Amino acid sequence: MAGTDANKKPLPVGKSFFDKVIEEDCYYVDKTLFIKDLIDMRAEAVLCTRPRRFGKTLNQTMLKCFFEDTARIGGKDTRALFRGLKIEEAGERYLEYQGKYPVIFLSFKDTKPDSFDGTYDRLRECIAKEFERHTYVTEKILSDYDRDLFEKLSNRAGSIGDYSQSLKFLSECLERYHGRKAVILIDEYDVPLENSWACGFYDKMIAFIRPLLGSALKDNPHLQLAVMTGCLRISKESIFTGLNNLEVISILDKYYSEYFGFTQYEMDTMLRHYELEDKRQIVRDWYNGYLFGNTEVYNPWSSVHLMASWLADKNEQPKPYWANTSGNDIVRKLVDIANTEMKTDLETLMAGGKISKPIHEAVTYEEIGGDKNKNPDNFWNFLFFTGYLKKVGDGRMDGVKKVLDLSIPNLELLYIYETKIQEWFKEKVSRKDFDPLYRALLDGDAETVRKELGDFLLETISYLDAKEDFYHGVLIGVLGGLRNFTAKSNRETGLGRCDIILRHTSGRGKAVILELKCTRDMREIEKKCEEAVKQIEDGRYAKELETECYTDIIKYGIAFCKKSCEVRKG
Repeated sequence: MAGTDANKKPLPVGKSFFDKVIEEDCYYVDKTLFIKDLIDMRAEAVLCTRPRRFGKTLNQTMLKCFFEDTARIGGKDTRALFRGLKIEEAGERYLEYQGKYPVIFLSFKDTKPDSFDGTYDRLRECIAKEFERHTYVTEKILSDYDRDLFEKLSNRAGSIGDYSQSLKFLSECLERYHGRKAVILIDEYDVPLENSWACGFYDKMIAFIRPLLGSALKDNPHLQLAVMTGCLRISKESIFTGLNNLEVISILDKYYSEYFGFTQYEMDTMLRHYELEDKRQIVRDWYNGYLFGNTEVYNPWSSVHLMASWLADKNEQPKPYWANTSGNDIVRKLVDIANTEMKTDLETLMAGGKISKPIHEAVTYEEIGGDKNKNPDNFWNFLFFTGYLKKVGDGRMDGVKKVLDLSIPNLELLYIYETKIQEWFKEKVSRKDFDPLYRALLDGDAETVRKELGDFLLETISYLDAKEDFYHGVLIGVLGGLRNFTAKSNRETGLGRCDIILRHTSGRGKAVILELKCTRDMREIEKKCEEAVKQIEDGRYAKELETECYTDIIKYGIAFCKKSCEVRKG
C-alpha cells in the first residue's frame, strides 16, 4: 500500500468492502450517518442511483455490517467496526438497530455474460450462496415442502420460477428463525439489465428480474428494509409495477446527496492528512464537479488513486482512472445510434459549452433501442445519470418537463469524450462504404466528391472550432482505405508543401493532389476553394509527379466550414 509516513493511514485503493477498510485501518471517509438517515426516513424500500465507482458497494457493505445479526451464523461481532464513527456519536437510539436483523445481501455487479443462460447462471449462483450462508434456518422449517425447496435453491437445483420467488421465501425463513423481519440489500441491481440490453436478451432478463425483485419488495410481510443501488432507475412500468413503497433517490434528489462521493470538506481533510494541500486545485480540476442534489462531490475512485500515486511520487500526473474501469459499454452502444443533432451537441460539450435537455428519471432501455427516430433525449438522460454529464444550475420547467443545462463535469470526463467517444465514432465511421468517394476522386467528379465528403462529415464528430489539421487528419484516415494507392501528406513538392498526394503504387497511372482550406464563415467557402486550386497551380505541386512520369494527374481544391465542404477540380 502506498504511503511514506507510518503515522498516516494507508489509502483504501481498490477496496470496496467496509469491514476490510476498517479492519485494515485504511483511511475511511465517514459515511455512517447514511444509516441514521435511513432509520429516520422510515422507508421500507429505497433505491439509490449513482454513477459507478462512487462508493455504492462500500455503503451497502456498511449497512450489512451494521444491521446484521451475526451471532446466529457464526460470524464476527461487527459492532467494533463502528467505534468512533459518526453513527456511534449519533446516539443510543440508533445503536438499538445494530446487529438486530437477518440480512440478505446480493451483488449483481459480476452478472455480465453475453447470453441469458450465462447471466441467469450467475444470478442463480448469487442467490444460492446466500441460501447457503443461512442454512441454519432449516432448523425451524417445519414443512417438508419448504425444506426441500430451501435445499434445491441452495444446491442450484431450483427451477427458474423457484429462483424468481426466492428472496421473498428466504426472508420468510429468516423471520421465522430470528423472530425479526429481514433487511434486503442488493448492490448494482441494474447490471444484468444493462448487459442484457447491450447483448440482445433484455426481454428475457426483465421477465426474470421483475418477479424476483417484485416479490421481495412488494407486499412482503417479512421485509424490514430494502436498499438497492445501481446506476439507473428503471421505470416502474418496466420492472417495479405496482411497487408504491419504493423511494427512489437519484442524483437529482437532496436526500443522501453527501453519502456517495467526497464533499469538498472531506477532500480537504484527506489532503491535509497526507500533506498534499498544494495539490488541491489539480484534484479539483480533474475529479470534482459532480452535483448530487445541491451537493458538489468528487469522484472517490479517481481521487483516491491519484493521491496514492502522489504518495509514491509527488510529481505523478493525473490519469483517467474512472475511464479505465469497466462500464462504458452502454455509452458505446449509444454512440452507434447517435444522429446528427446528437453529434452536434457532443461537439458543443467538448468545446466547453453546455446543452439544454429534458431530463426524466424513469426510462427503459427499450426507449433508446436501435431506431434513430426514437426520442434522442434518452441519450442525454443515460449520459447524465451515469455520470458523464453534470447539471448546471437548477433548471426550469417546460410544461411538465424538467429541462436542465448540462456540461462535462471535469478534465477526466473531457478525456473520455476526447479519446474514447471520439474513438468509438471513428470505429463507427470506419464501417462506412467509401467506394463511391474513391471512384469519384479518381474519375475527376468534383460534385460527387463534395456530396460523399459532406455526408461523411455529418457522421463524424469534431470540435466546432475545428482547424485545418482536423480535416487533414480525417481525410488521411479515409484515403488510407483506397486500394493500390498511397497517401502522403505535407510533402515538399514544387515551390511549397502540398497537403495530400495520392499515388498509384505501380509508380505509374493516376495521381491525385488535394489542397485543403478551412474557414469559419460559410460565405467564404467558395473563395477558399478557389484559393486552394490556385495554390496548386502557383506552387507547381504537380511538378514532382510529372518528373516521376505520372501523366494522369487530378487536382482538387477543397474548402471546409464546420460540417460543410466545397470541392473544385483544378
